[in-house]
Amino acid sequence: MPSQQACATPAEAGAPTPPAPGGRRGLWLALGVSVVLLLVASGLLLYAFMLNVDLGDLKRRLSKEVETRQQAERYLIETRNQLTESLREIEQLRAQLAYRDAEYQSMATAREALPVVVSFRTSMLGKGMVAVFDNTSDRYLTVTLAVRNPARSTAQRFTVELAPRAKTEFGHLEGWQFASGDEVALFHDAFTELRLPVP
Repeated sequence: MPSQQACATPAEAGAPTPPAPGGRRGLWLALGVSVVLLLVASGLLLYAFMLNVDLGDLKRRLSKEVETRQQAERYLIETRNQLTESLREIEQLRAQLAYRDAEYQSMATAREALPVVVSFRTSMLGKGMVAVFDNTSDRYLTVTLAVRNPARSTAQRFTVELAPRAKTEFGHLEGWQFASGDEVALFHDAFTELRLPVP
């Protein structure tokens, strides 16, 4: 007795089998998952690109801030160096000034006293007092006479020529009417200054 397989018709043997309904659903599911994964990958790439742009901008700003800070530090160092140099120059000037002052003081103490004796007498014309300068040296002296009246707040300077071993009078005719309380000073480069009040 022949088998049941041998009884099948040729049309039934060559006909394709219809796909199962579960296989089509899996294909759509795989396609959907692929699309979702593609969208997620695209989103991640876009997010990474944005992060890269932000990171580059942050790096540029940070580099600019570092450069600004370095410039400020260089300026601060230069300012400190200039200040140190200025302080050094001030100290040198102070030392030179102190040396000059000491030198001037030593020269002033080394100079001789002005060889002039000053006295006062009443003016014959009745206008205040007259100063009498007695040059006790053997040389001509050109002295500077500075007179000040504290009560009237007036002051004046004169140049007076003194002959050797002679007396020279100076009063209102010469430009100043002396009064009691006036302050008188005589100056000469080769001698110490002479100061005295009018009695």
